[in-house]
Amino acid sequence: MNPPRTDARRHHDPEVRGFASDNYAGAHPEVMAALALANGGHQVAYGEDDYTENLQRIVRSHFGPTAEAFPVFNGTGANVVALQAVTDRWGAVICAESAHINVDEGGAPERMGGLKLLTVATPDGKLTPELIDRQAFGWEDEHRAMPQVVSITQSTELGTLYTPAEIRAICEHAHAHGMKVHLDGSRIANAAASLDVPMRTFTNAVGVDILSLGGTKNGALFGEAVVVLNQDAVSHMKHLRKLSMQLASKMRFVSVQLEALLAKDLWLRNARHANEMAQRLAEGVRAVDGVEILYPVQANGVFARLPNDVSERLQKRFRFYFWDEPAGVVRWMCSFDTTEEDVDAFLAALKEETAR
Repeated sequence: MNPPRTDARRHHDPEVRGFASDNYAGAHPEVMAALALANGGHQVAYGEDDYTENLQRIVRSHFGPTAEAFPVFNGTGANVVALQAVTDRWGAVICAESAHINVDEGGAPERMGGLKLLTVATPDGKLTPELIDRQAFGWEDEHRAMPQVVSITQSTELGTLYTPAEIRAICEHAHAHGMKVHLDGSRIANAAASLDVPMRTFTNAVGVDILSLGGTKNGALFGEAVVVLNQDAVSHMKHLRKLSMQLASKMRFVSVQLEALLAKDLWLRNARHANEMAQRLAEGVRAVDGVEILYPVQANGVFARLPNDVSERLQKRFRFYFWDEPAGVVRWMCSFDTTEEDVDAFLAALKEETAR
């Protein structure tokens, strides 16, 4: 049978890859095959389909028997829905100053979620009980937003990782103050791959209450999920998801992508590969004079400082972003489809530009 005719045409070179973001990568072929498998025929809308039902079984295999997944469209949506679920109207969320919810979500948690972010400066993107205490006060002060949640990111925006013990300490500290813990896991697969532990080891097993589970950066076309780990910590998740414009009518196409990633080991294979490419990149960068790696390379990102004119010339050859342009800091991200040849070509270009 001939494939369906389409008038669409390719507008890009599929052989071109850069180091700007793991969001630049396409969908993994196994995810695309799963989407085709889920297509055809009718399935009940708004999450009552067979694929979303099966996703619950898979999520519980990773996060325990009480876990419940609520698929959403994107990471910002997942964070906004999750944080609303664990705060009151007067509530606040303690997070690192560099957290995605503070820096890269256009104010959505505050504007759309109606909550206050209480930020803390950190040296490496990671909170500690001591750092949390800089904002964990004033619960009875009606003039101050009430701290109700601690939000951490794994892996962090700076590519660093929390150990399970560090997250346990944060959860115990937060819970002792009557606060809940949210984990932004847009790159949770990269963290688990680097730590070489199951995802449950640093989530439900150590006290995390609610999780934003990433799919897009790990090889999905689109789609994430809010995973409720502590059922006593949340209320009205279905209503919040709808109110936040994150309820997909054809939810099977979100759920089947997460199923393709999580049912076996695709999520882990993709994350391990991206991490390995970041290690290869970091190893090569360390040999280049005039370039300094700023943070431990623990996931799939490399943060470096080099002269801005070198970065600007290099950007004409490979896509990547400045992280802090006045300070000369750039971010290089690797993806599930980054190849050794990509890394080696980039390193060769970096050496050429630094030598000019």
